[in-house]
Amino acid sequence: MFRATPAILLLAVAASAQTPQTVTVMVPIVGSIIGAGDVRWKTEVEIFNDSRDEMFVALRLPTTVDQPTIGFTLGAGRTQRFADVIGEAFGLDSVLSPLMVETLGKRSVRVMARVYAVHSEGVTRGEPVPITSAEAGYPVRTLNGLSFSDIFRTNVGLVNLGDRDATFTLALQRVAGRNIAVTRLSLGPNSLSQTSIQTLFPLITKGDDFSVVIETNTPNTYVYASVIENATSDARFIPPAIGAPQAQFIAGDAQ
Repeated sequence: MFRATPAILLLAVAASAQTPQTVTVMVPIVGSIIGAGDVRWKTEVEIFNDSRDEMFVALRLPTTVDQPTIGFTLGAGRTQRFADVIGEAFGLDSVLSPLMVETLGKRSVRVMARVYAVHSEGVTRGEPVPITSAEAGYPVRTLNGLSFSDIFRTNVGLVNLGDRDATFTLALQRVAGRNIAVTRLSLGPNSLSQTSIQTLFPLITKGDDFSVVIETNTPNTYVYASVIENATSDARFIPPAIGAPQAQFIAGDAQ
């Protein structure tokens, strides 16, 4: 295993190929950070080569300084597991980023990821994080089933993997199409924002089963949320649903 830039990694494996074919998938968020209550959040990643041939794989953290990258060869039928992908694969700490998994060839390796918390009473059950396309992007997406109360807290993540600034418009809704509050946030290229829902919407009251409808015209963006139980630190990852029931309300005033 070694570290290098993506270009060096590809050239080292396919020096004779002028345009080597690669397939890239993304784990929307991985990390090794301290959260509320001195809980350490980590991400486990498993990479499985289910083909009959050896495969070369590169891992990259695109929103981290210098976009650190590692590469390795994975034999047919073999699995590479990182119990803490940030610490074990990259030797880093206090990092939060999507993880790009690039496979040299016509198909991707299989990737599985789960987030878990380590605290004084042990380790929480792992919460699966769905793998997605590295170039996924839709103008309107919705995060459903959000809560903020004495029992639960919610974080909302916005990711811009493009080469220009991205502006996100977020509308908080309890009933589809009726905005309780609207806020806007801009992110620079290759950047990530993970923020509590109370910070985004400071005037909201406590409640369950809220939705956040998010609009952006910038490609190569991703959104997600996590709902965390305060007492146990058990987490539920919320992937985005595509579109909104009445998307025209997203740009309107709060109602």
